[in-house]
Amino acid sequence: MKTLAIPGAGPRPSNVVLGLMRIAEMTDEDIRTLYGAARDAGINVLDHADIYGPPRHGCEARFGQAVKLAAAEREQVIIQSKVGIRHPFFDFSKEHILTSVDESLAALNTDYLDVLLLHRPDTLMEPEEVAEAFDALEAAGKVRAFGVSNHTPLQVELLKTAVRQPLLYNQVQLSITHSPLIAQGVAANMAGQDQAIDRDNGLLEYSRINKMTLQAWSPFQKGFFDGVFLGDREHYAELNDMLDDLAAKYDVTPTGIAVAWITRHPADMQVVLGTTNPTRVAESAAGSEVPLTREEWYKLFIAAGHLVP
Repeated sequence: MKTLAIPGAGPRPSNVVLGLMRIAEMTDEDIRTLYGAARDAGINVLDHADIYGPPRHGCEARFGQAVKLAAAEREQVIIQSKVGIRHPFFDFSKEHILTSVDESLAALNTDYLDVLLLHRPDTLMEPEEVAEAFDALEAAGKVRAFGVSNHTPLQVELLKTAVRQPLLYNQVQLSITHSPLIAQGVAANMAGQDQAIDRDNGLLEYSRINKMTLQAWSPFQKGFFDGVFLGDREHYAELNDMLDDLAAKYDVTPTGIAVAWITRHPADMQVVLGTTNPTRVAESAAGSEVPLTREEWYKLFIAAGHLVP
C-alpha cells in the first residue's frame, strides 16, 4: 500500500481510504470484519461525516460501538470526519462546527480527529468564524489537521484570508468516467466541446501547486450517483474490456485497475471507497501501487468516453 507524505501528526496516510458512510445498519461483527479487511490491506485512513446515518452521527456511533480502538491502535489510524451539511442547508458557523465536532468525538469514542473537512461550500460562510472554530479545536487538541470537500480554488482562497492552519485536503468526486477535474485540462481551449468547459476553476493544478491532497469519492460511479461503470457493458463495453485486460496483466481485478487509474496520477490523490464488502476493499487496495503506463492510463481515459485531441 502506497502512503503519502502529508504534513501532520500521526502515520503517513494510505492512498486508499475506507469510507464508512454505509455502516449504519451493519452488525458490530460485520463492521469489525470490514475494518479488519481494510487494515489487513494496508489502509489506515477512515472517512466519516456527521451526516452519515441515519441518525446524524449514526455511522460514527456504529463504528465507535463496534471497533474499540486501543490507544496503540488509535495512533496507527487516521480518522477524519466532515461537518457543514444540515439538510436542506449548509452551516459553517463557529457554533455548529464546534458542536458537531464534539458530537463526532463522542460518537466515535475518541479524544481527537486526525482530520476535519468542511463538507460542502457554505455560501453564507464567514471565514473569521471558521478560523475561530479551527483555532479552538486545534488548541483543545480535538483536531490535528484541516481541509475541505467539494470546494473550488477561490473558495479555498477565501477561507485562507482568515484560517491560519494549512488546508491539506479537498475531497471531490472523481472516477474514470466522471472526471471533469482532469478532462477539462486535456481539452482546454476547444470551442464547442463540452469537455473543454471549466467547471472547477483549475482545481487539479491549484491543488498540486498548493500541496493540497485530492481525495476521490465515488471512484467507480459512472456519473453523479447513477450507478457504477464496472461491469456495465451496455454503456462501457470498451472500458470494461480494457479493465479486464489490464487486470490480467497486473494480477489484480478490474476494481484494482479503476483505483490505479486515479492513484497513478502524479497529483498523488487518495481514493475514498464506499463499499461495505471486505472483498471489494481488498481488491481496491490492490490497485494502490499498480504502475499503469502513460499509454495505458490514456487508453482507459479514452475508453471511458473522453476526448484526447
